[in-house]
Amino acid sequence: MARTPLGTRLPDFPWDTLDDAKATAAAHPDGIVNLSVGTPVDPVAPGIQLALAEAAAEPGYPQTAGTPGLRAAIAEGLVRRYHMVGVTPDAVLPVVGTKEAIALLPTLLGIRGGFVVIPEVAYPTYEVAALVGENRVLRADSLLKIGPETPDLLFLNSPSNPTGKVLGVEHLRKVVSWARERGVIVASDECYLGLGWAEEEPVSILDPRVCDGDHTGLIAIHSLSKTSNLASYRAGYFAGDPALISELLEVRKHLGLMVPGPIQQAMVAALEDDAQEAAQKLVYARRRAVLMKALIDAGFTVDNSEAGLYLWATRGEHCRDTVDWLAGLGILVAPGDFYGPRGERHIRMALTGTDERIDAAAARLAAVV
Repeated sequence: MARTPLGTRLPDFPWDTLDDAKATAAAHPDGIVNLSVGTPVDPVAPGIQLALAEAAAEPGYPQTAGTPGLRAAIAEGLVRRYHMVGVTPDAVLPVVGTKEAIALLPTLLGIRGGFVVIPEVAYPTYEVAALVGENRVLRADSLLKIGPETPDLLFLNSPSNPTGKVLGVEHLRKVVSWARERGVIVASDECYLGLGWAEEEPVSILDPRVCDGDHTGLIAIHSLSKTSNLASYRAGYFAGDPALISELLEVRKHLGLMVPGPIQQAMVAALEDDAQEAAQKLVYARRRAVLMKALIDAGFTVDNSEAGLYLWATRGEHCRDTVDWLAGLGILVAPGDFYGPRGERHIRMALTGTDERIDAAAARLAAVV
C-alpha cells in the first residue's frame, strides 16, 4: 500500500506566506520592526539562569514525570498564582514546550479518526493536532454550533491567541458542565493566564468557580515561555485530571518525551520566583500602552486584547492589505487569516519587541496620521 506523507494532511506553514511582506519591511531605511511572532526578546532572569547552570553537570536521564521538586513547584505555583484548588504534584506533568504538547495531545490520548472541536479563531496548532491523528475538525465558539454529535476532545484558549479575548467564569462553567454530561475531554490552553490587562483577571478551567473543585475530564496547559521568557527552554506543563495526567505520562515515557534535567531545575526557579514574572508583566504593559495608542491614533480599531501578548486590530479591510500597508512602514505583523476564516479582517501585533523597536513602530504609525 502506498505511503501517504503526514505533511500532505496538514495546512501550509502560515509564516511561509509572509516572505514578501517581511522583505518589504526589512527594506525600511531604519530597519524592520518584527511584531509578527510572540518570541520573547528580554533576558531570562538571573536566578533562572543560575539554576540552569548549577544543574548543567548532571549526566543522567531526566524523569518524564519531572523531579518531585518540579512537580511540587508546578502545583504550588498554579494554586498560588492562579487560585486553583486541588492541584497536587501527582496531577501535573512537565512537557517539552506546549506547542509539542498540544500538537500530540489527541494522539497521546488515543483519539484517532475522531472529532475535535477548536475555537473559531485559533492558534493553528489545535487544527494540526487534530489532523495529525486523522480527526475531523470543527471550529465552534458556541456549544450550539457543535450539534448533536459528541466530540472526543474540545480545545479552549483563554486568554486567546490571537485575539486576547478572555472567557468568563459563567462561559467556562457551561462548557465544563456540557462536556461532563457527554464525557468530552476539555483541554484549556492557558499559556497567557498571567498576562491579564483588564480589571477582571482571566480564570483557569481548574478554578473552583469554574469546575467546583472537580478536575475530571479537564486538562490545563501552561507555559513559562511568555511570562518568564523561557521560550528557548521549552518549558511547559499539564495539570488537571489525575487519571488523564497518568495516561499521558505512561505514553510519554514510552516515547522518551522528557524535559531535560537542567531545564527542570530552571523551571523550579521560575515557578518559585513570582517577582520576575511580575516585573516582566510590567515591561509588556508599557509596550502595550505605546502600541495601543499608536494603532488607535492611526485609525485602527483594537478588539478584545484583554490579555496576552498581542493586539487584535483592524482597519476594516482584508488582513493581507493591512499587512502590506504596515510592511511599507517597516512593521511586520501576522495576518488574521492565519487563525481561521473569521480572522481575515484583523491583524495580530505582538508586544514582543524591544522598547526601542516598539517606540520605532509607534513613531512610524504617528508619522502617517
